[in-house]
Amino acid sequence: MMQFRSWSVKMFGGKIGLPELLILFAIALLFFGPGKLADFGKGLGEGIKNFKGALKDSNSGGDQAAPAEKK
Repeated sequence: MMQFRSWSVKMFGGKIGLPELLILFAIALLFFGPGKLADFGKGLGEGIKNFKGALKDSNSGGDQAAPAEKK
């Protein structure tokens, strides 16, 4: 395990910085397109919002069942 870690740190530098993130974003943009990335961002934001809401509900008493959402 330690041998793999030292190899991966030497090869990748051990950190992901801004240049690496920009390169990954550019590749994702080329691969998926702007529409799919916008949908992914929207879904990710809604998921985080729902997760935070669930945590807040569980901390405030959580004995009552949450009402089902209608679509």
